[in-house]
Formats: sequence, structure tokens, C-alpha cells
Amino acid sequence: MAELGSKGVTAGKIASNVQKKLTRAQEKVLQKLGKADETKDEQFEQCVQNFNKQLTEGTRLQKDLRTYLASVKAMHEASKKLNECLQEVYEPDWPGRDEASKIAENNDLLWIDYHQKLVDQALLTMDTYLGQFPDIKSRIAKRGRKLVDYDSARHHYESLQTAKKKDEAKIAKAEEELIKAQKVFEEMNVDLQEELPSLWNSRVGFYVNTFQSIAGLEENFHKEMSKLNQNLNDVLISLEKQHGSNTFTIKAQPSDGAPAKGNKSPSPPPDGSPAATPEIRVNHEPEPAGMAAPGATLPKSPSQSSLPAVVVETISATVNGAVEGGSGAGRLDLPPGFMFKVQAQHDYTATDTDELQLKAGDVVLVIPFQNPEEQDEGWLMGVKESDWNQHKELEKCRGVFPENFTERVQ
Repeated sequence: MAELGSKGVTAGKIASNVQKKLTRAQEKVLQKLGKADETKDEQFEQCVQNFNKQLTEGTRLQKDLRTYLASVKAMHEASKKLNECLQEVYEPDWPGRDEASKIAENNDLLWIDYHQKLVDQALLTMDTYLGQFPDIKSRIAKRGRKLVDYDSARHHYESLQTAKKKDEAKIAKAEEELIKAQKVFEEMNVDLQEELPSLWNSRVGFYVNTFQSIAGLEENFHKEMSKLNQNLNDVLISLEKQHGSNTFTIKAQPSDGAPAKGNKSPSPPPDGSPAATPEIRVNHEPEPAGMAAPGATLPKSPSQSSLPAVVVETISATVNGAVEGGSGAGRLDLPPGFMFKVQAQHDYTATDTDELQLKAGDVVLVIPFQNPEEQDEGWLMGVKESDWNQHKELEKCRGVFPENFTERVQ
């Protein structure tokens, strides 16, 4: 007991607290059972409902604001990494390297400043605002306990007064305890009755200031960031102007799109692996006179600038080869000017009336263009072998097709 006393806690105090808890518990049970009336204050209860709603809204706002700040920090890191990548790929001899580096540095500082101001002007204010709720919440709970004490003291006093055998000494003591309980309760009740409505009304100004701060900071941030982005755009435009003349031929990548109208561009095969095109060198030397067979009619020899090397070389090689091989009887069923065969490796959907519709596996007999100047790079003229065997009419069957959808087979 001496030890309890040294800490300001005595056995009597402990017993008193235990007795209070028991009395309150009994009173609450009686009130729930309807055997004891409960002091009600509807206005105060409404204030408590508003308080709980305000606390819930504030807690959610605080959580969402922290999430927003985490997102700002993540965007800062992502922006920083992107600018670091730009610095790594920006070659030393390119103009504007120093300017781009300075822009990246300012970009980083702008993100840091934006995040810090959000913390100072929004999050810390939010934390301060919510910091007052725990104390008030505790006082509301205590006020509820003191109300139970007051009701209990009131009921005890009333029961002594209505007893058949009255004990004046007990009645006097009960009255004294009632007055004391009432005084404690009313002091707390009056304070809360003033604070809760005031706190509830303060929410409007707080929300206005908080979101105004966030909106203002974000607006200024984006204005400054817009300037940096414009500066970076100017640097890159300058780089493009000074190096834009260094053009390089890049082979078309796979695409499902059809060839463009006008000058045709070959469509890449759908699987992204264009058929191999053999490397053929142009032979500018004239064919020996003895190589031509009587009655053989050679197509008009196109110039190097108007016909691809593959056409020039194969015209000579194929026709001469047919003559050299004998009488040429084996070539009589092939279309005039036949050069070589190809097989479609992928389906090709014609997008114009002068194009061949191909299915994977179709064999095409390649022939020269009537007007070499009409040939676009990457396109061949031909007739499907099945159509030629059936109709033997070039005018109806021939058409152009993208070379990289096919593979040479003969």
C-alpha cells in the first residue's frame, strides 16, 4: 500500500473508481431495460453526429492528400529518370547539350519545390486541423460518462425520497452527491456545446483554404513546367534543323496496312520477316550476237535508272538461258518476257484494280513492266500461274504485287 501511495494512487481511490464503473454499468443496464429514464439532449447529439462526420471527412482528406503527395514524388522520380536518359543519349557534339542539361536540372528543382510546398501549405495544415479532434473526442466520451453519473445520482436521490422509511441523513448525502455530479456534467457539457458548433462551422474555411492552396501550387507548377518543356522543345527543334539533312534509308517494318496510293510502297509481310531478295548485279556488257536464237524477241532493254537490277539481269539471263538450253520449246507455254517464278509466302489483299490478290502458296510468273518507268521500288509485275494456265491472256490476268510477300523459287 505504501508503494501505491508513493505514486499518488491509494486503495481508497482504486475502490472508488471500481465503484463508479459498477454504478455506471448498472445505470446503463437499467436505462436500456427502460427501468430508468435517461437525460437526453437532441441538440448535443446532433453536434456529436456532425463532429463524427467532420472527423471522417478530414481523415479521408488527409489520406488522399498523402496519396497525392506520394504520386507527386513518384512522378518526380519518373521525370528525373527520363531526363537522365535524355542526357545519356544526347551526344557531346550535338548543339544544345548544355541547355538540355540545365533544363533537366531546373525540372528536378521544380518538382522538389512543388512537393515541399504541398507538404508545408497543405499536409501540415491538414495535420494541425485533425490534431484537435482526439482531445474533443475524449471529452465527448467523458461527458457521456459524467451524464451517466448524474442520472445515477439523480435516481438514487429520487429512490431515497420515495422510500417508505426515509433516512434523512442518506437523503442529504445523496442530494450532495447529485449536486456535485450535476455540476461536473454541466461544466463539461457547456464547454462542448460551445466548441462543437464552432468546430463544425470551421470546416468550410478550412476546406476552401486547403484546396485553394493545392490548386494554386499546382497551377504555378504547371506554368513553370510548361516553360521548361517549351525550352526543351526549342532545343530539340534546333538539333533537328542542324542534323535533319542527314537522312538514312530505313527498311519498312512489318505492318498490316495496305500500300499507299500514288507511288506504291511495298507492304511488309504480316509476320515481320520479308522474303529474301537475291543480290543481283547489273551486267552492262552487250550480249554476244551469237547468243540470240533466230526468231527470239528480246524485251526492250531498259536503262539502269528506270528498271531495278533484278529485272535487267533476269531478262538477259532467263531469255538467253532458254535459247542456250536448246530450241526453247519448254518455254512456249510461259507468258512473253517471263523472267522467273516466285511463291507467295503470305496472303496479300489487293487494294487497287492493278494489283494481284495473293494467297500463301500461290505461284506467280514474273514478267517485265510494259513501261519500266511505271515500276515502283519493291513491286513486281506478274501473272498467277493458275490464271495463265487457264486463260493464257496477259491483259486479263497480270498485275503488280509486293515482292517482299514472295520468295523466288525458280
